Amino acid sequence: MKKEVAARGVDLISLGIGDPDSPTFPHIVAALQEAATRPANHRYPDYEGMPSFRDAAASYLEKRFAVTVDPATEIVSLIGSKEGIANMAVAFVDPGDIVLVPDPGYPVYAIGTQFNGGTVYPMPLRAEHGFLPDLRAIPEEVAKRAKLLWIGYPNNPTGALASREFFADVVAFADRHSIIVAHDNAYSEIYFDEPPPSFLATPGARDLAIEFHSLSKTYNMTGWRVGFAAGNRALVAGLGKVKTNVDSGIFQAVQEAGIAALGGDQTPVAKMRDLYRERRDMILPALKSLGLEAQPMRGTFYVWVACPRGFTSTSLVAKLLQDVGVVATPGSGFGAAGEGYIRFSLTVATPRLAEAVERLKTLKL
Repeated sequence: MKKEVAARGVDLISLGIGDPDSPTFPHIVAALQEAATRPANHRYPDYEGMPSFRDAAASYLEKRFAVTVDPATEIVSLIGSKEGIANMAVAFVDPGDIVLVPDPGYPVYAIGTQFNGGTVYPMPLRAEHGFLPDLRAIPEEVAKRAKLLWIGYPNNPTGALASREFFADVVAFADRHSIIVAHDNAYSEIYFDEPPPSFLATPGARDLAIEFHSLSKTYNMTGWRVGFAAGNRALVAGLGKVKTNVDSGIFQAVQEAGIAALGGDQTPVAKMRDLYRERRDMILPALKSLGLEAQPMRGTFYVWVACPRGFTSTSLVAKLLQDVGVVATPGSGFGAAGEGYIRFSLTVATPRLAEAVERLKTLKL
């Protein structure tokens, strides 16, 4: 449909994909440039990550979240957190195992499960529950058979945050049923009020959880493919065992750039938050003027918008595309419970977003 509209000469503005438009910070690029010149970095890296990279990740967790981990046994490097999320299923999901997956949610949680013969049990995220899964609604027989539970806050696609109290409930639920918890923390630094916590800071979480971190969104490094997972050493070791058999690790020069990112000046990260706040404050009034209800946007750079009466997710996205040339993502693409919503991403240059806002104001619903 996008191709058809573009073929008519329409200048499309895409608010559909969560890929930051701002460049990687200069000091990170400089670190890569210098590291890439050293022949020692031209050889195969260790799959588990350079000790110096894992040290930097551990220091970051301690400074940002007050979480202390052993970098030698409780951190593994990832070729972007997506790779680690998919390989968690390779490591721990056997055919027939139940995996509890948020719906709507990042599609890889379900896809990784299905690729490895697991059974997806969706946990609907509803507005009335603050887009948190209702653990009490999970049948006891399902909970008893569950191997793995996925959560992710700040949440893609809803923009919701989770409280420490909810994290404590997750630990209690998982402990009671012997379930592994995997927390996707890719958007930890994109927030607008209080800094969100790490799940690993929850009492008892270290006994049953692993947490995935990505440098992609925080440092505008989506194309660099670098991240890490931290937590329970048996879970880290299981994920590492898969990785040593299926990949050869991250280019060491990229890891050195990651060290510069994690251990360097975080002022540019704060400036990116200010930029996303500015963009959020541009689009929300326009949506309100159209009678579109945006959900509270507390984290990430996504706006989760309820469809008005008479529209499905796909029909509203189609109307936006055909009538005003603005691309959004249908909520149904994130799971059945995402039907009735669409997602806007604030990852276009601010002048282009301003133009998209003006176009939206002309929309007839």
